Amino acid sequence: MAVPLGKYSFGVGDRFAQQGKAQLRAFLLAAEQGVAITPVWNKSHREHTIVGSAPESARRAADEAVRALGWDKPYFVDADHINLATVDRFLESCDFYTIDVADAIGRPAEPEAIDAFLQRHPELTRPVEVAGLEEPLASSPETLRRIASLYLFPVQEAGRIYRHIEARKGRGGFLTEVSMDETGRPQGPLELLVILAALADEGIPVATIAPKFTGRFNKGVDYEGDVVQFEREFLADLAVIRHAVSQYGLPPALKLSVHSGSDKFSIYPAIRRALERFDAGVHLKTAGTTWLEELIGLAEAGGAGLALAKEIYSGAYAQREALCAPYAAVIAIDPARLPDPAEVTGWSAEQFVSALRHDPANPAFNPHLRQLLHVGYKIAAKMGERYLDLLRDCEETIARNVTANLYERHMRPLFLDGGRVVS
Repeated sequence: MAVPLGKYSFGVGDRFAQQGKAQLRAFLLAAEQGVAITPVWNKSHREHTIVGSAPESARRAADEAVRALGWDKPYFVDADHINLATVDRFLESCDFYTIDVADAIGRPAEPEAIDAFLQRHPELTRPVEVAGLEEPLASSPETLRRIASLYLFPVQEAGRIYRHIEARKGRGGFLTEVSMDETGRPQGPLELLVILAALADEGIPVATIAPKFTGRFNKGVDYEGDVVQFEREFLADLAVIRHAVSQYGLPPALKLSVHSGSDKFSIYPAIRRALERFDAGVHLKTAGTTWLEELIGLAEAGGAGLALAKEIYSGAYAQREALCAPYAAVIAIDPARLPDPAEVTGWSAEQFVSALRHDPANPAFNPHLRQLLHVGYKIAAKMGERYLDLLRDCEETIARNVTANLYERHMRPLFLDGGRVVS
């Protein structure tokens, strides 16, 4: 049986599988303050393809970090954003599966399946009273049919993928997340409730659910949207999850997952307040933040490290259209705000770091440059051992940045409030 994920968990991407120990030190620092956070090393099929790695390398790096630092608590390796076509290569190495069905949203299920869903769930054809919400969720047979027409097929697809994994690993041998975030349409609380009812019908013991929230969750930069509205939606989603667990027999530890959650500084207080109010957990994916801290560490080291960081920016700038295309839904780059590589070539280490490090108080910070480099890891991947050798040469500087970024900028705002542990 898979061990529980725990109340709080962080997805920590590691593009080049070099920063496992530096990442894990942040979890140890949090533990010293009384906050238990489970590390989940995540890497997608797309990332493995770009870097030229295999899922075995992510497992090996995680295991090595755990041994080196004496971590004696649960940890997981996530097959991130998989589907039926890509999951098989992850079956040996992973024990957490992020099933991504966002592309299936809007594809209609068979009319008979929709009819059967409505018949199974008459409670969703009328206004739904949910504890913690001031007003019932307004529903009707027509509303439920509309929502089912959008989301029933994706949930059925999630069921097919889940059962494919289960046939290989056995029931209870892994954890499951269902992801619907990389789409243009946010899911409101009623839609989330319908999705959860359908997941229960499919028999998926879902550990985390990643809906699409209102606002933009662009890679590596702060949240763009109405923070007050986000907090209302987040609170409503927590209430809906609690209701669905009770109503449909879903796992009691089911929790929300926030994708592209790194650097969303403006909503961390809202998330913290919501978690306290509902005594709820959360899974936050920090994705490519570690790769950016590698670049910052290289630049801070100066010399060959700074030169390589500048070279990577020049390559990313030249190939920006191709690099950005796969991430179009989760980045917002104004090409006019990108500095010319000739200018960057003349920058000092301080100038490069100031432009890249996510410090909104620094007038030199450039979110457009940061987002471009966030998706520009393919440039470093093509350098092969040349890049990896410099990572090792600059390990001390890089590791310091990786650990501080996760702990100081992400874990502390979410789980420590003025030194008070959020429990």
